Amino acid sequence: MKVTRLLLLRCPKCKNKMKYGGRTFLLGNKRKACVYCGISFKVKENIIEEAEQQKQ
Repeated sequence: MKVTRLLLLRCPKCKNKMKYGGRTFLLGNKRKACVYCGISFKVKENIIEEAEQQKQ
């Protein structure tokens, strides 16, 4: 069984929520583009919650 971390992010412009499951969790300079409005924002500053997902 493999456990992966998922982060729930909120876009600072349109306020929609989306999941982020990057391969590395050194979040210092990571950026993500919003799937709804297209704006690029820093992951570290827009985390709502952190969850673990289990895969078999």
